[in-house]
Amino acid sequence: MSFSSTTKNELARMPIEDNCCRLSELAALVRMCGTIQISGRSNINIKFTTENAAIARRLFTFLKEMYEGDIEVMVRRNKQLKKNNNYLVVIKDKDISKKFLLDVGFINDEDNINIFNVKYQVNKQILDSRCCKRSYIRGAFLGGGSISNPEKAYHLEFVTNNQEHGLDLSDIINSFGLNSKIVLRKENYVVYLKEGEQIVDLLNVMGAHQALLKFEDIRVLKDVRNNINRLVNCETANLSKTIDASMRQIEQIERIKKFMGLEKLPPKLRDIAEVRLSNPDATLKEIGEMLDPPVGKSGVNHRFRKIEEIAEDLKGV
Repeated sequence: MSFSSTTKNELARMPIEDNCCRLSELAALVRMCGTIQISGRSNINIKFTTENAAIARRLFTFLKEMYEGDIEVMVRRNKQLKKNNNYLVVIKDKDISKKFLLDVGFINDEDNINIFNVKYQVNKQILDSRCCKRSYIRGAFLGGGSISNPEKAYHLEFVTNNQEHGLDLSDIINSFGLNSKIVLRKENYVVYLKEGEQIVDLLNVMGAHQALLKFEDIRVLKDVRNNINRLVNCETANLSKTIDASMRQIEQIERIKKFMGLEKLPPKLRDIAEVRLSNPDATLKEIGEMLDPPVGKSGVNHRFRKIEEIAEDLKGV
């Protein structure tokens, strides 16, 4: 099961006692995965579609507890394409459908319902309290959200087909001190977060605490692994530089030894040349500690520069 599905399953089993929070969650769900069906002059049905059985159960339970009427759950199988089952939660009673649409702020006029003039903009009265805002974000995630496996990438998004709703959803998310952004993808508007720390905060806002802990565990392991890789890369680079410098110094010393003789070097340069020839893998610091008296790294560098100058002068010999 994907990390996204695991997170949704956890949220879909989260208990909610207050009807205001249930209504906020339903208001988000109808905008993310709901459709209005009109047949005849006034027969209206509300249909929710999801591939997650836990979300379908949650929808059915909330609707049954808040509205008394003909509410059904159906399963559609698609064997040909081998996709997941589609679960349909349908409000078949037209009066309850009208009341539901009014309650979630999707329509304004009970007597003059216009399917082409529904309100995707979120009704501010539904988001009167902070807990209702949390519920709305949770409902939006259950209805049209996803989160990438944190082992691969940090990315959480909500997909809505309405720009006005996308802007409202982003504002609600950002009211918790986050920085969600919107991008147009094909015909949909995607509200997204890409920073690990902000995704953790949003999981906490929605109440997905188990997913949060797992996300954090993976994030900490990735940070440790990345730090180790950086240290190893740094050590490897330093080792390569040390080896390259040592080979260059030995080549210069051998040239001096061949065309001039090390005995003609000043004592300090002769000493460091002999130590380098005997210790080709030693760092500059280690070379300095082997000298008598010991010399600091800058002093060793200075002496090798002098050896380099002498070796350059001997190139034309």
